[in-house]
Order: sequence, then structure tokens, then C-alpha cells
Amino acid sequence: MKENVASATVFTLLLFFNTCLLNGQSPPGKPEIFKCRSPNKETFTCWWRPGADGGLPTNYSLAYHKEGEKFIHECPDYVTGGPNSCHFGKQYTSMWRTYIITVNATNEMGSTLSDEIYVDVTYIVEPDPPLNVVVEVKQPEDKKPYLWIKWSPPTLIDLKTGWFTLLYEIQLKPENAEEWETHFAGQQTDFKVLSLHPGQKYLVQVRCKPDHGYWSSWSPEYSIQIPSEFTMKDTTMWISVAVLSAVICLIIVWAVALKGYSMATCIFPPVPGPKIKGFDAHLLEVTP
Repeated sequence: MKENVASATVFTLLLFFNTCLLNGQSPPGKPEIFKCRSPNKETFTCWWRPGADGGLPTNYSLAYHKEGEKFIHECPDYVTGGPNSCHFGKQYTSMWRTYIITVNATNEMGSTLSDEIYVDVTYIVEPDPPLNVVVEVKQPEDKKPYLWIKWSPPTLIDLKTGWFTLLYEIQLKPENAEEWETHFAGQQTDFKVLSLHPGQKYLVQVRCKPDHGYWSSWSPEYSIQIPSEFTMKDTTMWISVAVLSAVICLIIVWAVALKGYSMATCIFPPVPGPKIKGFDAHLLEVTP
């Protein structure tokens, strides 16, 4: 009797699974954790890509534990980071500790576990882009114009505590150009670009990275028009230089000519005429 019941149960299960397979239903595909990011070493978020849902509603849960611990925790916040994510607030974030994280996908046909990933918050820092970007054209008196770019660090970064050292990079190009020109600014929060094309509209972006971690995304594009009269100013300057040089050359030539005349006079002085009192020069003339 028991054997008959067991056989009937197995037959029913096989029939159920065959029916589900015929209907295109199956256990969920394997999810993949593809990124974990911290904006400031105080919080972090992990995101995953779902696998195939097997034709059934599928639920996802993230589990983690810290290296050296045995107790398994579930994700504390599935909302803040958006769909298919888990956010760890300050109370759940520890520096210099390794998190071991997996995601489990479950539907009526079964469950599938992702590969484990190992996360150290210190090394997944990707800050937000710099803020308050200002782009201006400056032209000091008697000097060439330059592009002046200034910005502020992202607000979530506290540089005063010394936890962070942010490095900055600028990219710019004329609006119709294909390639960006990149400049490394180090830790300073302003930068000068000296080589400009007059009359061009320039696009400018800024990004930053910590000493450990990744570059932020680029800030929004900021545009500025370079006035075309810079060329006229340069031309006027060169014309002025040429005229001044010509005048100086003429003065030098004139001075040399005068000096040469004086020297010739000293070397070959004019022969003076006879100056004997009472002597008539006409007496020396030969009479025919």
C-alpha cells in the first residue's frame, strides 16, 4: 500500500513538472551581482542583474556576512538603491572588513543562488561628480587670454577629517570636435587652460576620484563661447611691435651714420687754406 502511495506521489510530481515545462515554466535563472559602490566610505549599495524568471513571479533576496562571522544577515534596505539593489546604511557599514554577499532568486519551481562576491568598502569608493562648476574666460592686461575652471568637491565627501584625498581631472573640446582634451588637476579645485581657439564654443566637464577607488562619472557639460576679437588683439599687438622695431632700427641707422661721419672727419680733416698775412693768392697763378 505504501509503495503504491509513493509511486502515485512521484507520478503526480513528474506530471506536474512536465506540465510546467510544457507551459514554459522553470526555476529562475542565475542572478549576477555586477557592482557595489560607496560614495564616501560610510554607506554602500550593491546591484544585481536578474536571470530568466522561468515564466513565474520571482523573488530576490540578498544575504551577507562579514568575514570571520557565521551569522547570515539579510539586506537591510531594498528601496534606497532602486530596483534589484541593496543599500547598506551607516549602521551596517564597517571599514576594513570584508563582506561576503550572495543573491538568491526564488519562484514556485525552485531557487538559484548567485556567485559570492567579496567587498571591502574602502576599495569600492566611487564619489559623486564635482559640484558648482564655473567656467570663465579671463584676459589679464598685456597677456594672452585663458580659460579658468573652478569647482567644489561632492557634498557627501568630508575632506576635513583626512579620510579622503580627492584628485581631479578636466576634459574640454571645441563643440564640433570629436576628441576631448584631458588635463590632470591633482588636488587643486581650479585650473587654467591657456591654448584657446578664438571664436570657438568650448564644452567642459570635471570628475574626481579618491586615493583608493574609482573615478566618478563626469559632471554635466558646461559650455562657453570664446570671443573672436582675441585674434584682433593679437594682430594689433604684433603690428605695434613691428612698427616699434622699425622705428628703433631707423634710430640706430641714423645714429651709426652720424657717428660714421664724425669719425671720417677726424681721420681726414679738411686742408686749411693759406693764412699768411698780406699774401695774395692770385700771385701764384701762372700768367700765359
